[in-house]
Amino acid sequence: MIKLKKITTPNEKASICNDILRALPNWFGVESSIVAYVGQVKSMPFYAAFDENKAIGFVALRIHGAYTSEVCVMGILQEYHRQGIGRQLVEVCETFCRESKMEFLTVKTLDESRESNSYEKTRLFYLSLGFKPLEVFPLLWDENNPCLFMAKHIV
Repeated sequence: MIKLKKITTPNEKASICNDILRALPNWFGVESSIVAYVGQVKSMPFYAAFDENKAIGFVALRIHGAYTSEVCVMGILQEYHRQGIGRQLVEVCETFCRESKMEFLTVKTLDESRESNSYEKTRLFYLSLGFKPLEVFPLLWDENNPCLFMAKHIV
């Protein structure tokens, strides 16, 4: 049975993030990005999904102010995809937003103008959860990785 748990220890957050991102090269193949995420998640609200004692997924939230949190980074081991774990992790983020009186949950992902089967699935996942594509930032990350900004109104 899959269980979600809030992780508060910075080193545990970093370890889970590192292990899972490195297991997902179709989504996280840039070493400098992995290292940056591993450092950033230490100070963020962080939730992990466990199968028994094995961490199989996580989400870290970046707080942007009184009204908005962002799914900064989320990963689920590929063999656990399409089992509702991502949905559960996003629901935990929505609960965090509600409890914090925040109105919006956002996410940045790769825009469809850069072809990627993996990220097409990611965009469809967020759309299925009610996120709306709001704007494309063609150079936010770099010219080969246009950023799609998506948001969900939390009610």
